[in-house]
Amino acid sequence: MNHPLKRHEALKPLSKDHHHGLLLCWKIREGKKKDIAPERIKAYTDFFFNSQLKPHFRFEENEIFSLLGKDHPMVKKAETDHHRLKQLFTEEHNLEKSLSDIEKELEEHIRFEERVLFSEIQQEVSEEKLEDLKNKEEEIKTPDPDSWNDKFWARERS
Repeated sequence: MNHPLKRHEALKPLSKDHHHGLLLCWKIREGKKKDIAPERIKAYTDFFFNSQLKPHFRFEENEIFSLLGKDHPMVKKAETDHHRLKQLFTEEHNLEKSLSDIEKELEEHIRFEERVLFSEIQQEVSEEKLEDLKNKEEEIKTPDPDSWNDKFWARERS
């Protein structure tokens, strides 16, 4: 029986970011279920993209992917995913479709990084390099993703 690898300390901050990304996908689904105007959902996804995802992608692209090498097939897939997601988040036309695509593709991307890419990194990269990574963790003070005032995803209080 395959037991999941315990997440290395150096990758835990990225896994926490991924958790927030999965919550974004859930929030998009909740907004759609409640027939929230796509413009309201898009305003939140813009905030999330600029405050959370851009710094996360930058850190992965600059520090994480190089651990396996730019030519590694998993790195190429992750970079392609990042490029596609950046396009989706900046799409201004057909909001409903781009929000659906963001919800689906971001979740798939996060699952890939968590289950496949990070496992590969933990198996292939030396402990020393992973420890070095902990020292490179960006001290970016990103706003809390829940600091957004329009919580369209929240349950109505009765």
